[in-house]
Amino acid sequence: MATMVLDIGGTAIKSGLYQDGRLSEIRETATEARKGAAHVINRVMEIIREYTNICSFEKIGISTAGQVDPARGCIIYANENLPGYTGTMLKDLMEQEFHVPTAVQNDVNAAAIGEAVFGAGRGEKNFVCLTYGTGVGGAIFTDGKLCQGCSCSAGEFGGIIVHPQDRNPDADIFSGCYERYASTTALVKAATELDPALSSGRAVFERQQEPQVRQIIDCWIMEIVYGLISIVHTLNPACAILGGGVMEQSSLLQQVQEKLYQNLIPSFRHIQIKKAELGNQAGMLGAAVLDSFSP
Repeated sequence: MATMVLDIGGTAIKSGLYQDGRLSEIRETATEARKGAAHVINRVMEIIREYTNICSFEKIGISTAGQVDPARGCIIYANENLPGYTGTMLKDLMEQEFHVPTAVQNDVNAAAIGEAVFGAGRGEKNFVCLTYGTGVGGAIFTDGKLCQGCSCSAGEFGGIIVHPQDRNPDADIFSGCYERYASTTALVKAATELDPALSSGRAVFERQQEPQVRQIIDCWIMEIVYGLISIVHTLNPACAILGGGVMEQSSLLQQVQEKLYQNLIPSFRHIQIKKAELGNQAGMLGAAVLDSFSP
């Protein structure tokens, strides 16, 4: 029997069917998140109903933006990108509507589970997974288990303070934090101050041979490294899996690894830096096997 899988993001809802180790019938639907949580939930249900015309499924796995309590399958917290989503009892809603067991997990944790089972984390019991995009997301695996934390929010690496002189939590809770300097958003912000045409990570790297652009990239790489130094020294993982579209850039991971090793205590330099392997299917693949990592 198949598993219905969904990956709910602020921009798109990815969906598909998982069976015998592979995904099929993969689709992408606009979330229209600004219309609020009720609209998003209705959209998810409409998508699932469409799949019932293709085949039956015995369970549902959901990867979603926001902080998630996987035991209850509810959204602990979601920011303004998904208005009204906080408190949504996603598991209960899906089980009441479709009468099959439903598992729910935070999107970065789901992606890390996907990498652990199908991707760069295979065979690794102790690793961290970070995604660099609009912000910086993270997940932690210890002794082969996903580390949830006491309130299911462990791995919020974007909140590491790397520039305390810029700290102003009343104005911005992430001020001075890793997310504000190491995300792709931060790279593009710095680049557009040089040239407004540098409006994406891809555009920045296409012009990396220009000295001023290269300097911006080099500073951004060091910002990535600053956070990783603290993460590696604190958690002592065997590997760090780095994801996000920007990590597809040639030689970027090698540059991060070289700079990181220079800044680590020698006994920590065994760590491997790996590129995430599953791309935008990581969340769906993780959602397909959530029951193997139930809290």
